[in-house]
Amino acid sequence: MPNNVSHFDIHADDLARARRFYERAFGWVFRAWGPPDFFLIQTGPDRDPGIGGALTRRHDPVNGPGMIGFQCTISVDDIDAIAAAIEANGGKITQPRTVIATVGTLIQFHDTEGNVVCAMQYDPSVR
Repeated sequence: MPNNVSHFDIHADDLARARRFYERAFGWVFRAWGPPDFFLIQTGPDRDPGIGGALTRRHDPVNGPGMIGFQCTISVDDIDAIAAAIEANGGKITQPRTVIATVGTLIQFHDTEGNVVCAMQYDPSVR
């Protein structure tokens, strides 16, 4: 069995703010499901849904700098358009566009909840 990521969670202090950020910056769809303050995330269209995710309220505050949890990379078609959307919707670019030879162009950012996330425009000649 491959060890593929099959699900991810985004923990947030302000669920409405986090949801609005990902809806506007990436076009993700959220659906309330299960326990209170829990939303399923669909990251792609029905024909290519990607992996499933969830948005949930952070149980304990994060104190101090540093990353807690997994860092995910979101595959995007246009890194410059996404960088602009991230900043326009309250995110902060923490690593400007960087070309990774034979892979693509990467940015790193903090979402509205302080989570560290990457976006990558993959080089189509490599895939």
